[in-house]
Amino acid sequence: MLGKFQKSELRIEVKATETTFRDYLLDINKLKCWFFPLKFPKKSPQKLSLNDSFSFYLGLIEVKNKVDFIDSNCIRFILSGGIDGYQEWTWGDGWIQSRLEGISVLPLNLGQTFNLLRLKSSIKPNII
Repeated sequence: MLGKFQKSELRIEVKATETTFRDYLLDINKLKCWFFPLKFPKKSPQKLSLNDSFSFYLGLIEVKNKVDFIDSNCIRFILSGGIDGYQEWTWGDGWIQSRLEGISVLPLNLGQTFNLLRLKSSIKPNII
């Protein structure tokens, strides 16, 4: 893989419950609303589960994602293609955090910031 090793960890506060974050990260229809344009297999389930795969494109560069780990407040994707590394999302009531590490020519921090802001603007405020 060409590029350089990059590491980024961002955390934002959002007026939303832990359940809301889980829904926006695991429900495929909600994920499609805010994440980069996603490409899922034709027969994909409604919710992400362990070993599910999907991809997205940044221009002409495809980034493949495979679900490596899921629990009640964390999901981790193994990334390949345009980014070789991983992205981990953790959340709780009122906050969400994304950790991204990988080798890429893409500016990972910029894309990560953009995604977090899109997520924040997609979520309707909840009383927590």
